[in-house]
Amino acid sequence: MLGGKGINIPQTIIQQTFSPFKKYLPSWIYNPIRSMGTAFLGPILFGYRTGYFLSSFKMEAVSKYGKPLPWYTYPSIDFLKYRNFDGKIILEFGGGQSTLWWAKRAKHVVTIEGDKKWYEKIRDKMPDNVHLHHASIENREINVAQVNDVLESEEYSTYDVIVIDGLYRYEMITIAIRLMAEDGIIICDNAEGYGFYEGFKETTLNRVDFFGNAPGVVLPHCTSIYFNSSSFVFSSKHPIPILATEK
Repeated sequence: MLGGKGINIPQTIIQQTFSPFKKYLPSWIYNPIRSMGTAFLGPILFGYRTGYFLSSFKMEAVSKYGKPLPWYTYPSIDFLKYRNFDGKIILEFGGGQSTLWWAKRAKHVVTIEGDKKWYEKIRDKMPDNVHLHHASIENREINVAQVNDVLESEEYSTYDVIVIDGLYRYEMITIAIRLMAEDGIIICDNAEGYGFYEGFKETTLNRVDFFGNAPGVVLPHCTSIYFNSSSFVFSSKHPIPILATEK
């Protein structure tokens, strides 16, 4: 199939399968077959390709191969996974599967987790390039104080990617803005809540919203990315992948 300006776009397996039917069958027979096939195959392929089925059964965010995924929306994961994070420093407020995902892609990950039981469960799973810390969520003041203590103990003054997906999220906004590298990003999961809009609306940061489902979650939500115009992840030099042909 040809795209704009003569660019060749490979056919998917589904397109190849339906192509003979379209060629030899009259439209009044082909169109209902195609519609029925799309209605049934679409959700099934989405569940398989994204790992949604496997995530639902395992009750954790994983790819179709069982590899860790962040619990962000799938559109945001698809956007992020094609960016280059080599040499980048990540800061997470709230950790787990996402920590392992970032550790595979970045130079170093600093993660601060508020749930003590969850912290103890994931602590031994972390690779060498992850510094996992616990900060009490007994109340907001204690949480913010312990988060600042952790950050002062680390060697980094800024971070290329900051993820707000846990702790007292609204209170983490000010900290994230202060520590974000000039060309960095702040990722806010469940961005439709937690006061994210109010917390960022007076800043000069741009925002892109990624709405959709997340691994193993029934209801859709929003993962938002805040950034300056110089952000490395929004460079137009990144090629646009063809997800339908991804193996």
